[in-house]
Amino acid sequence: MTVTEFAPIIEVIEDAYEIPHLNATRKISALLPYDYYLSEKKYPVLYLQDGQNLFNPMAPYGDWAIDKSLAKLAEEGMSDIIIIAIDHGEQERIKEYLPYYHPRFGEGKGNFYIQFMIEKLIPYINTHYRTLTDFENTGIGGSSMGGLISLYAGLANPGVFGKMMIFSPSLWISKTIFNHTKSFKPLQESKIYLYAGGQESDNHLPNAQKLESIIRQRMVENNHIDLHFSINEFGNHSETHWRVEFPEAVKWLFFNHR
Repeated sequence: MTVTEFAPIIEVIEDAYEIPHLNATRKISALLPYDYYLSEKKYPVLYLQDGQNLFNPMAPYGDWAIDKSLAKLAEEGMSDIIIIAIDHGEQERIKEYLPYYHPRFGEGKGNFYIQFMIEKLIPYINTHYRTLTDFENTGIGGSSMGGLISLYAGLANPGVFGKMMIFSPSLWISKTIFNHTKSFKPLQESKIYLYAGGQESDNHLPNAQKLESIIRQRMVENNHIDLHFSINEFGNHSETHWRVEFPEAVKWLFFNHR
């Protein structure tokens, strides 16, 4: 088989999926293993933010090319994962991914967004696809503001998201997230893959290193936390570098590749 034969099956769940919590609709897509319809297996699920930038090569800022990465992973025997891609809210993106109050942006809607995921989207996915529904097999991830809201979701719901893929999180906008991290107490093993680039904004890498330090301290006090921190000294704040990091994060989070 060629790599293209391992390409994931991409299904648009709905172009305008209703999010009553935000009085909005979003396009939501599923990327299924290439052999999904040839088996009866159940799969772990990773919910990714900023769906527009994940597998569309025509995206304005480029894309993560996760379809190509998933095909390569499948060729290497690591195909057992479902990705759910949730499009962002365009001009509403910052507010919907913001979990706290901010002087400039006002009260964030992040809580409502995560509430939608937990109360509506995840039950829908678990009903319509063959998924492993437990904590260990439910992940969330994103980059920039999508990384921030994914981190918040994992911290605030320690019984829901057992895996977090946090790329270049916008920690500058919500310093409250540091205090929130200090009280993180998962009841089962929570795996966090944190990435930052050395060529992002001046405070970006230092903020990520501060977050790492807090998580490391939590690991001393709580043996249910596992962290991998990846730094690309030459990485800037772009899909180009998140694209490279994505397969490494998937392998570490879901396939115990160390």
